[in-house]
Amino acid sequence: MIRPSRRALLGAGLALAAPRLALAQDNWPSRPIRLIVPFGAGTSTDIVSRLLTPKMSERLGQPIVVENRAGAGGVVGSDAVAKSAPDGYTLCMGSIASHSVNMSLMPNMPYDALKDFTAISLVTEAPNLLVVSPNVPAKTLPEFIDWAKKQSNGVSYASAGNGTSSHLAGELLKLKTGAPLVHVPYRSGAQAVTDVISGQVPMTIYQVTAVLPFVRDGKLKALAATSAQRLSMVPEVPTAIEQGVADFDVSAWHGFFGPARMPAPVRDKLYASLKEALFAPELQEQLKNQGLIPVAMAPGDFHPWLAKDIEKWREVVKISGAKAD
Repeated sequence: MIRPSRRALLGAGLALAAPRLALAQDNWPSRPIRLIVPFGAGTSTDIVSRLLTPKMSERLGQPIVVENRAGAGGVVGSDAVAKSAPDGYTLCMGSIASHSVNMSLMPNMPYDALKDFTAISLVTEAPNLLVVSPNVPAKTLPEFIDWAKKQSNGVSYASAGNGTSSHLAGELLKLKTGAPLVHVPYRSGAQAVTDVISGQVPMTIYQVTAVLPFVRDGKLKALAATSAQRLSMVPEVPTAIEQGVADFDVSAWHGFFGPARMPAPVRDKLYASLKEALFAPELQEQLKNQGLIPVAMAPGDFHPWLAKDIEKWREVVKISGAKAD
């Protein structure tokens, strides 16, 4: 009696499994999808997720359930996704913190943002404004830098916490201009902004929607936008680049991720539904009201873009000596 070899049996098993796998991908999604937000309710990452998912659900024919799983600057929720099955039913709305800055800021990371995830799409960018207290004697960014250099003990700047875009934007400004800026981390951006308004801290760099009402009321002075181009919400405020700070393009961002080794057909279906939803006129208006710029970046472009962003902030963290909380 001739017994089939182990290799032949394995080959036969794979041949039988292949049609089932293809069928599963063709039928995807056949049940609800879970989107883990690795930050708390009410954060910008949470807001983006809850605005986007109803539109995506309509196009995919299955509900997308948002689950907040905060902790360790986005690490807890992101790690749960990295370790989940790559079947398209567990996804993550990552951010500049969870999938870029943390790679160099935090020791002993449990995941690698480039190797342990499928990069599906960059979703939005969240530009910041550099604002100062009304009592700061500067009307432009160069005037602020000159004033800061004359202060014997340096000038403090407030941030929403170590590792946030507001923190590292301040460190990048310090590196590029030589201004003696001293970081003062807060537990939230709201607390940081409050103390700049009161004059306890002279400056912060924070999300445009959060600070703009205070700029309009004269409680803060906006000196620069930290984006590459002027912002439509405040076109009168020049960018830092326009004012002589080269390559100072600092925006927070949000991106759509799945676990590594997600099947390409599933990934592409997600990207197509996201892109279509993201550019629906009503959603664009909602995002604009939150100070968010919609960006649909294809998976093949998002992964190398992410690699460059990680390296950009790795250099800033290394030179500045920034530490995690």
